[in-house]
Amino acid sequence: MTKDLTAYRQPTRVSFNGGWCVRPKIGFFSELRPGQATPESVCLPHDALVGAARVRSDNGSNTGYVPGGAFAYSKEFDVPPEWNGRHVAVDFEGVYRDAMIFVNDDFAAQRPYGYSGFRVDMTPYLRFGERNVIRVEARAHEDSRWYSGAGIYRDVWLTVAGAVHLDYAGVQITTPHLDADLGVAAVATTLLNSGARPRTVRVRVEILNQERALVAQSEAPVTVLPTEPAVLRQRLTVSSPLLWDVNDPNLYTAVTHVLDGDDELELSTTAFGFRTLQLDTAHGLRLNGRTLKLRGACVHHDNGPLGAATIRRAEERRIELLKKAGFNAIRSSHNPLSSAMLDACDRLGLLVIDEAFDVWTESKSSFDYSLRFADWWERDVEAMVLKDGNHPSVIMYSIGNEIPETGNALGAAWGRRIAEKIRQLDPTRFITNGLNPMVSVIHRLKEAGRNMEGGINSAMNQMGDMMKDIATSGLVTDSTEESFAVLDVAGLNYGESRYELDRELFPNRLIVGTETFPAKIKDNWAAIEQHPHLIGDFTWTGWDYLGEAGIGRVNYADEGPQSFGAPFPWRTAWCGDIDITGHRRPVSYFREIVFGLRTEPYIAVHPPENFTREARPTQWSFSDALATWDWNVTEGTPILVEVYSAAPEVELQINGESAGVRPAGPGNGFKATFETEFAVGEVTAIARNADGSQERWSLSTPEGVPTLRVRTDRTNIEATDGDLAYVEITLEDEEGRTFRQGTERLSVVVEGEGVLQGIGNGNPQTQDSFRSNFCNTHEGRALAVLRPTGPGEIIMTVSGAGQSTATTVTAISPAPLAAAVALS
Repeated sequence: MTKDLTAYRQPTRVSFNGGWCVRPKIGFFSELRPGQATPESVCLPHDALVGAARVRSDNGSNTGYVPGGAFAYSKEFDVPPEWNGRHVAVDFEGVYRDAMIFVNDDFAAQRPYGYSGFRVDMTPYLRFGERNVIRVEARAHEDSRWYSGAGIYRDVWLTVAGAVHLDYAGVQITTPHLDADLGVAAVATTLLNSGARPRTVRVRVEILNQERALVAQSEAPVTVLPTEPAVLRQRLTVSSPLLWDVNDPNLYTAVTHVLDGDDELELSTTAFGFRTLQLDTAHGLRLNGRTLKLRGACVHHDNGPLGAATIRRAEERRIELLKKAGFNAIRSSHNPLSSAMLDACDRLGLLVIDEAFDVWTESKSSFDYSLRFADWWERDVEAMVLKDGNHPSVIMYSIGNEIPETGNALGAAWGRRIAEKIRQLDPTRFITNGLNPMVSVIHRLKEAGRNMEGGINSAMNQMGDMMKDIATSGLVTDSTEESFAVLDVAGLNYGESRYELDRELFPNRLIVGTETFPAKIKDNWAAIEQHPHLIGDFTWTGWDYLGEAGIGRVNYADEGPQSFGAPFPWRTAWCGDIDITGHRRPVSYFREIVFGLRTEPYIAVHPPENFTREARPTQWSFSDALATWDWNVTEGTPILVEVYSAAPEVELQINGESAGVRPAGPGNGFKATFETEFAVGEVTAIARNADGSQERWSLSTPEGVPTLRVRTDRTNIEATDGDLAYVEITLEDEEGRTFRQGTERLSVVVEGEGVLQGIGNGNPQTQDSFRSNFCNTHEGRALAVLRPTGPGEIIMTVSGAGQSTATTVTAISPAPLAAAVALS
């Protein structure tokens, strides 16, 4: 039997993203300044800082030189008389930060942590039959080590249900029994009663497969008292369940109906999957019985030109491109992922280590979450687990990142509290913690006279091989033993020197490289493939991000002393495999070759102006080489070419003539280097395998006059607040080769049923604004992001390089069930 979901009554939980206004927050006794009285109309999710003017400051590199601010959001909405006696709530998936919620100017709720979802019961504050106002205040001020953004940056939902209603995240599903013949879905439904008398309702659960066929159902009564939640547990059996796997992410949908006779009080849909997880030192991590090594990427929360706004399509696109680049896992760094990104991981098949905190009781920034941790950590852990519990992509929780307290006994006790709380809430997943050996003993290093001027990251960048000595010291071994004993998997940040040591000292310890330097993947991956106790590697980072500006840049000796943060106008970290526009950098292809996922060689060329300069990369650098043969130099200019290949031998040819043969493959770090001379035309790498087969890859110089071209990722999108169209703008010749030298100033005009949500390029040190209608190209490329405002056509016209071109995107009304998230 196939279920048509569009035939169901509309869900009682609908988008509350539209119709908001935002302005700088004004103190109750403060005077208005010019411009503050006029609010800006916005559609959520929204980042109030992404368009802020960047300013030079001493420590501004942490946030990409974007200052903080305080903001007030407001929304007017009608409350019809028939809502009287019903439960009316608004769910915030994330407000950064120190959110204060007011309904009709009455205080209704507070949430200090910027990454937790929470529900606000508006019922006591509403005026039925009238226009009502909700106000949300948020702020960001020296509370983050990276660009945090500010405001209501995640989705907001309105729930209007009966007096008997589902609790927040009130449907939780586990799969306690699974074999080839059947799978059991254990559905726990939590109900609340805001009325004055006990009520008995019925809960019907229907399980649908990916084809919307009904495969199981159950119905039972439950009596809900006014003073306590009622949990109904139903076990539904699914015959021959299709497994969720990274290569075949089969999902099921549980449709939960809360019924009072013929009246449906509430309707909820929940996606979940059947899969098994196992962990031991003999086989490592097993998914559905198969050993799987985690090819991991750390990811920050921002979406580049959109700032911190977690618009659903932006989150989905990042997962699409990360998986296409060869990753099978991500680690959220350093806060819980958005629901939108977890949904994308479920659909596309990417595993997740979801991380709770970057700080516990000891601060890393002047006004960070450590000030609220002791009072709020338990509620924030609960929020994370409630959000994650139904997602098959989530395999592990991380309780922290580089927490200084992990090097002492009382700090280990904090770790135990957090870990045991998670295990009480969700015993089906594993627990890790990203320990940095140096951070765990930082206080003792300072006591011993070690110079930590500039901070731990700066010290790590300067110490080089000395980090290995510290990481493998008895001091670290003894200081971290209890903190590691709290965990199922020991997470090591920049601690790969302990991989072999811990195999001997702690034979039952499983290890994941929770954070590693990009250039060390070749050595790290060889160890991971060799040893079952090593289950994966997570590079810092898979996707470039705003803030920690320039930590991955390549400096040169003639530029003077190197610091951890780069000077203004640096904006991004520049250590990602993929830049903020979604363009893969050479390190991404190098990693793909190391993983064994690419057989073709890859060519990356160092800028010829740097040929005689001494490079001084940071620990987070890979190379300043680019995949281009377009250089503004005369023929015969010396140039350095790198070829990445798993083949034992590589030949480089320039216009058909050999420029030499060099060894490559694992024994030579998967890289062959050629000092040669530039010549207009074509450079080709020929990888010769041991069996005599060959693989080729080439770069060519573009010819003629640059042509302005636009490519849209999708020409049809949904007219909802969660969809976007990404338009890539390039300067190309007639053969599609990109002109990477020089820059062109582009202007963009958007007409019709949409707006320009953001515009930018991958340049890590530009002064261009994401909120402008203008943008320079970087390496011949730029990116525009369109957001629909309703059904109809969106026409975008791009002008630059003396040309103009247009593209059209059609925003289509969604199907009836999806209409619940249509624009307000």
